[in-house]
Amino acid sequence: MAKTPLGTTKKTGEKCPESGVWESQSSPSTTIPLSKGETFPPYNGKAVIWKLISYA
Repeated sequence: MAKTPLGTTKKTGEKCPESGVWESQSSPSTTIPLSKGETFPPYNGKAVIWKLISYA
């Protein structure tokens, strides 16, 4: 099965399609390790867009 491409974006509340490091597209930004199937969390109390920046 093909990996989810780097640069893929998902929103808070969606399920993670690929284990790896995800970066929030917000200011300030942060990175989180997330496993496939986990739910993307909010950041700083807000819904944000998360971008896959590296594989686990």
